[in-house]
Amino acid sequence: MSVLAGSGLATLYGDPCGDCLDRTGDEHGRNRCPACGTIVACAEVDLSVESGEVLGIVGESGSGKSSVAGLLALERTGGRTRGTVEYTGCEGNLLTADHETRHRLRTNAVGFVHQHIRDGLDLGVTGGGNVAGKLLAAGEREFETVRERAQHLFGRTEIPVDRMDDPVRTYSGGMQRRVQIARALATDPSVVVLDEPTTGLDASVQARVLDTFRRVQREHDVAAVVVSHDLGVVRLLADRTLVMRHGRVVEAGLTDRVMEDPHHEYTQTLTNSVI
Repeated sequence: MSVLAGSGLATLYGDPCGDCLDRTGDEHGRNRCPACGTIVACAEVDLSVESGEVLGIVGESGSGKSSVAGLLALERTGGRTRGTVEYTGCEGNLLTADHETRHRLRTNAVGFVHQHIRDGLDLGVTGGGNVAGKLLAAGEREFETVRERAQHLFGRTEIPVDRMDDPVRTYSGGMQRRVQIARALATDPSVVVLDEPTTGLDASVQARVLDTFRRVQREHDVAAVVVSHDLGVVRLLADRTLVMRHGRVVEAGLTDRVMEDPHHEYTQTLTNSVI
């Protein structure tokens, strides 16, 4: 059963002329409409994620993958959005839901690990305080319960518990990323969306962050969407993979099939570049 489903997802920046989708995409080799200049960040994206499944979205910079991540995480994009996002247990199209509904879902049902640390953490607050903030927003008011939950999550994400009361700005990049993961999991969400989770990390630190997430994701049986330009990240984490280019999905399938027997020439180029 799908925990999350998206249909016809699109984000456009500009004043669309009405023919933007027909004039952009992989077949045209561009995501800017030549008639009106509108940027079609993503369009015509369909996807679903099952309980406990990890869906990978891969593509180069500007392919539209982070725009899709923002829609799935119910973030305000600043652009014109289209399509439908549905979560199990929620009625209607969540892209058009009111602010209160979207806020409640972002707090309780959806975890989001941002690409940029400053977007996902308050650097002036302690590491434990960042996790506690998510719990407090969800309505938890017992101090001991909040602290125990934060301690538990620090342990599960391999962050030294004795650093919990230190400002998160004093943490290493890898630790900050793991605090984001702990925060995203704080309210036992049904879906976690990770946007470029290894950005700016050394290879050895990347491996530790990814191993931590994979272990915790399996333990919690949470559905996840992992967005990355790095095929290695997607190969390690994802059960199924979408490949995006010029704002469109150009290939989709089981990750092993996509990586070992790519059908689209762009996917072939991506996989050949890392062999």
